[in-house]
Amino acid sequence: MIGIVTLLALVIAGALLLWQHPFWYNQATTETDSRADHAPQFEIERYVSSTDADGDGIDDQTDMLQSAREYIATNPKYKSQYYAGGYPDDGYGVCTDVVAFACRGAGYDLKELVAGDIASAPDAYGIETPDSNIDFRRVENLNVFFSRNAQSLTTDLQDIKSWQGGDIVVFGTHIAMVSDKRNRKGIPYIIHLVSPVQKAYEQDGMEHWEKKAGIIGHYRMGK
Repeated sequence: MIGIVTLLALVIAGALLLWQHPFWYNQATTETDSRADHAPQFEIERYVSSTDADGDGIDDQTDMLQSAREYIATNPKYKSQYYAGGYPDDGYGVCTDVVAFACRGAGYDLKELVAGDIASAPDAYGIETPDSNIDFRRVENLNVFFSRNAQSLTTDLQDIKSWQGGDIVVFGTHIAMVSDKRNRKGIPYIIHLVSPVQKAYEQDGMEHWEKKAGIIGHYRMGK
């Protein structure tokens, strides 16, 4: 009899705890409920850019994220090769192409922009013979370009509110778009292209790449 009374008391206490602290319940269901992976769960206000480079009525930050997803929706296959027109046009690509197509979809042509910046400040890039068809598809060049032409933000992953979907993150040897989807710690997923056998393009891989190559840049286009 005492055991039943004790059990009932524990059940009632647990129900009251969940009623008073529903956030605990939301945290426990993040692995099965994809809606719980998004920023509102962490009380993070979505950043909206005040600029709209291509004049399509969508702010740059939102446009960058949407364009990145539109690009990966084409299921690009990983392969590094040179293209006479700069942008891959055969269904293949590398990590920099995710960022390049995201930028182009928002009104920023990285091929032209990077070429122009190299011409104006060659010493910053250390390139002896510029080639506009490939320069904007190299991680090291994009890091220099964004450090000179975009907002430079924190590289501290614990400052989760400073990481927003549509941002750009540069690791030592890799580059990716920041997703608006977050893991249980509030750290955002990344949208990237990294391997011929990659199973998904939007992944909970920010911490993995931080440990593997280090975060050397976090940028935001527009204002």
